[in-house]
Amino acid sequence: MTGENADEEEKRRVRANDRDYNEKFQYATNYITTSKYNILTFLPINLFEQFRVAANAYFLFLFLLQVSSLSWFTTIVPLGMVLSITAVKDASDDYFRHQSDNQVNNRKSQVLINGSLKNEKWMNVRVGDIIKLENNQFVAADLLLLSSSEPHGLCYIETAELDGETNMKVRQSVSVTSELGDPNNLAAFDGKVVCEPPNNKLDLFDGTMYWRAMKCTLTNRNMLLRGCVLRNTESCFGLVIFAGPDTKLMQNSGPTKFKRASIDILMNTLVLWIFGLLVCMCMFLAIGNAVWEQVVGSRFQNYLSWEPPVDSVVFSAFFAFWSYVIILNTLVPISLYVSVEVIRLAHSFFINWDQQMFCSQCNTAAKARTTTLSEELGQVEYIFSDKTGTLTQNIMTFNKCSIKGNSYGKSTNVIGSLGPKPKRLDFTPFNPLADPDFCFYDDTLLESVKVGDSDTQEFFRLLSLCHTVMSEEKSEGNLVYKAQSPDESALVTAARNFGFVFRSRTPGTITTTEMGRPVTYTLLAILDFNNIRKRMSVVVRNPEGRIRLYCKGADTVLFERLHPCNQELIRVTSDHLHEYATEGLRTLTLAYRDLSEEEWETWSENHDCAEKEDLLSVVYEQIEQNMMLLGATAIEDKLQEGVRETIALLSLANIKTWVLTGDKQETAVNIGYSCKMLKDDMTEIFIISGHSVQSVKQELRRARERMIELSQTGGKDLQPPATSDLMDNISGEFALVVNGHSLAHALEADMEEEFVTTACACKAVICCRVTPLQKAQVVELIKKYKTAITLAIGDGANDVSMIKTAHIGVGISGQEGIQAVLASDYSFSQFRFLQRLLLVHGRWSYIRMCRFLYYFFYKNFAFTMVHFWFAFLCGFSAQTVYDQFFITLFNIVYTSLPVLAMGVFDQDISDQKSLQFPKLYEPGQLNLLFNKKEFLICVAHGFYTSMVLFFVSYATMSSATQSSGQPLADYQTFAVTTATALVIVVSVQVALDTAYWTIINHIFVWGSLGFYFIIMFGLDSQRLFAVSPNYFHFVGSAQSTLLQPVVWSTLALATTICIVPVLALRFLKSDLKPQLSDTVRYAQLILQKKRRPAGSSSVASTWSKACSTWEDRLQPKGGSRRSGYAFSHQEGFGELITSGKNMASFAPKHSSSWVDTLLRKKRGHGSNGALGECTPAVSHRSPGTGSLQDSPIREERAKQGGLQQKLPEL
Repeated sequence: MTGENADEEEKRRVRANDRDYNEKFQYATNYITTSKYNILTFLPINLFEQFRVAANAYFLFLFLLQVSSLSWFTTIVPLGMVLSITAVKDASDDYFRHQSDNQVNNRKSQVLINGSLKNEKWMNVRVGDIIKLENNQFVAADLLLLSSSEPHGLCYIETAELDGETNMKVRQSVSVTSELGDPNNLAAFDGKVVCEPPNNKLDLFDGTMYWRAMKCTLTNRNMLLRGCVLRNTESCFGLVIFAGPDTKLMQNSGPTKFKRASIDILMNTLVLWIFGLLVCMCMFLAIGNAVWEQVVGSRFQNYLSWEPPVDSVVFSAFFAFWSYVIILNTLVPISLYVSVEVIRLAHSFFINWDQQMFCSQCNTAAKARTTTLSEELGQVEYIFSDKTGTLTQNIMTFNKCSIKGNSYGKSTNVIGSLGPKPKRLDFTPFNPLADPDFCFYDDTLLESVKVGDSDTQEFFRLLSLCHTVMSEEKSEGNLVYKAQSPDESALVTAARNFGFVFRSRTPGTITTTEMGRPVTYTLLAILDFNNIRKRMSVVVRNPEGRIRLYCKGADTVLFERLHPCNQELIRVTSDHLHEYATEGLRTLTLAYRDLSEEEWETWSENHDCAEKEDLLSVVYEQIEQNMMLLGATAIEDKLQEGVRETIALLSLANIKTWVLTGDKQETAVNIGYSCKMLKDDMTEIFIISGHSVQSVKQELRRARERMIELSQTGGKDLQPPATSDLMDNISGEFALVVNGHSLAHALEADMEEEFVTTACACKAVICCRVTPLQKAQVVELIKKYKTAITLAIGDGANDVSMIKTAHIGVGISGQEGIQAVLASDYSFSQFRFLQRLLLVHGRWSYIRMCRFLYYFFYKNFAFTMVHFWFAFLCGFSAQTVYDQFFITLFNIVYTSLPVLAMGVFDQDISDQKSLQFPKLYEPGQLNLLFNKKEFLICVAHGFYTSMVLFFVSYATMSSATQSSGQPLADYQTFAVTTATALVIVVSVQVALDTAYWTIINHIFVWGSLGFYFIIMFGLDSQRLFAVSPNYFHFVGSAQSTLLQPVVWSTLALATTICIVPVLALRFLKSDLKPQLSDTVRYAQLILQKKRRPAGSSSVASTWSKACSTWEDRLQPKGGSRRSGYAFSHQEGFGELITSGKNMASFAPKHSSSWVDTLLRKKRGHGSNGALGECTPAVSHRSPGTGSLQDSPIREERAKQGGLQQKLPEL
């Protein structure tokens, strides 16, 4: 059954090793395609898409009108160029998609066929086949895990391409098939699976397997999904359930969409407007022709009769109508679209050539993979970003810790920090088992371990014991940790380097090497982690027989379970936790409790009696009480370079950043704080975590009411709190955090507006546990309800759907493959390059395109409307004002290069100023520079210029005489004078519109003007007239006309009347209502000409203040206390470890003692000094809302009047 018919499939029935049975259902093969065209469909589909553009259809229509005339080539050649350039570009993009598809479809898998394993291409795999996977291989299709080389049918997978998470997950085969590890046994397997039809739910699977009169329930824990990678498992076998387009990965990948820039859509509308204007003018002129023929023309029928087939006034008007359609079609010349494509191509090359967007570490340059969206980059309002691999490197590092009130660790990446960089510790002389990649920068902690400080050693002993990590020792001392989460691995690695090395485990023991001495602990119990408990504990017995419980978890839950004697230590540790959280570090609190034999026996009996999860939680709660606080850890989830600065800068440009991640809430929120999306001084942060539509609706509504309440000034009572007008005017910085299950309800049809209204009023939005399809749905929601340009950025296959859906898709060439890059419009290697892509290249491209379009429409209205005015003097006979060669060459030669140079090279301010003043980006978001209003202004400008050119020339020529006394008022002299005045005026106008002059601009502007005179004299020469007298009618007219002084006076007068009002209006506008770019340019001139001290120039001081404010916003700020708890651990591993199911069959090796003598001199740590009274850092919610609002924030605002330093709007 194909993917398109999946909705009709109620149940899927699959029989193993029976292709004949499975083929009856016509299930989809494993062949996938993400391309749009093939050889047969490319031409018709591509032409259909191109002729959906109104302009292309318009020019095709004109070509059909002109096909019998001599000038038909002036339309078909440029039209063919536009169609060909677009077709080649589309074919190139689709070629890369075909290459990617072929690469995936031709991967090899071992398929069990006729009792033996054979290498088959992925595209030849069928539903019901049994596939063998080996370590580090990608899963070819959605498989039911049948058996594994690991004990109890377990295997480990990485799901980065599905949900962005790189931590390992466990899957287990059904017990009845777990022993079928031999191909011969699997060849005889004929089990039947009945399950759900294809769908996009990554975390759910419902099915049943029937085999040998046995019935087994199947869940998601038994499935290996396409896109996953087998990790830390030698091999496994799986039965194909879903293949190709039916797999959950492909079900979450949206179709390839045809993206068009908003300016293209606007131009489509404008072309229709112009066509309507053209029809109206032609109708008016046709009526004028009929009236003229009836009143005046009838007098000349005897000696100037109508040419056949015209035999009446009606026929004359009919032909005049179509003649004027051809003459006036230059209102929208086809050269406009050729120029647009050339400009966009140049902009894409500028992005490709930008050395400041080149990453030397990975030798990757930025790449514009499309040429149609360059100006869209200057209009982005919403950025939707993945987290893992996009904002973060997914590398956890142990940065700081607090042990019994003493803080250790030094920051190496604090913005604005002065002084030398701390020295990295070398652990090799102290510990030969240390991980050489581990980094730490505080030697006092290592010294404390060396001298045998009991608290410090107990701290690292806890880290070496309280975890679910598996260890593999490939050779003597070569330890490889298999951790479910990178947090766990970082903590165990830290303990390893400080002398407490976790070596191995069995279901009942944990073996470590402590300060060179092998120690084996008896593992009595693991109190597993889950999202409600937010902690995990282990109960161990040391070799001396002492029983101790070790616990680590969130400070908010652990502090409540400590012994009362820990109050002073809680206060000091809270200060440290707050400090770590403010730096964006992920924190865990550590505690322990000694148990007597009697306490253990009693609790163990209760534990054995508890079976259900809720009963286990109660039992866990009994023993996790009266613990002693040991300290806290601070781990950094390393952000990519420049992420904080980029997000802060984009925020100042009024660009809202939404993070859509598959991670759990605590991890996502902590990263939000790390990258400064979330800040302690925010007005309020709302958490949406409802499990039903009604609860989600209530939480969203309460959040909106709270926003309006906090935005009220002077106690003024505002009208109904949920109206969109009020939400658009919300003041204050709010943030929204939405859980995955809540987002599923928020995306329902009747909840969409509720969600969009609330989310768009917030400065930052974080959506957690989001599936790839939900990412695309969130983007589609903003496109549906907001007239805003969206940008999606990600690095993995799970981001492809989002990237395709957004107006602009950006791919990060990261660690999760190149699927995101292949689906993207732009790609580079670092998130920080986004600021330059948008604020520099995007802004420049938008400004250039807007100025280009304004000028192009202006000059063509000025050029074409002269024919309209001339019609009143030529009896509406459809006679042209200009020579036919001038009409042909005006847009192609005379005026094409100057406007092209302006569209390619122009820039109002430099790239440095664009980054220093992000507010300059806002005109693009508001679409201020070219819209329908600006179009009407440029049309009026063109009308005015055409009237001046025509009537000034007509007025002076009608009564002028030559130096010989003969009249100057002839058609050819008038045509040459008007054409020359037109070229001079539009050349001067483009010179005024150009803000940034290069040598190319000078050559193109003044060279085109000079070229006009050269060509005009050449075309009017006697030699060409002698060769073809029927084509070159203006012989000698150029020379005779331009020798007359009155003609030059006319040219000067017309130019002055056209240009002076424009200059006057611009001076008044810049003086009375300057734009921010005008102010920045003025500030630049002031700074260059007058080197005044700080504060002497108001503009300069404002500039300095703006820069310093932007830097201040990147610094960590104090404020409300908050927990930095974030732990990407999932429940269930504790049960696996204690059951022994995941234990390897090999025996671990150990090294002998490696420490001969240790320095026993204790290094005392002084107390932290006098610390003021403060309360533990426990965040709490405001009544009636799901917010993370802390009362100290309000108190501080009450004292300071709520003032916040912001970038001044110049």
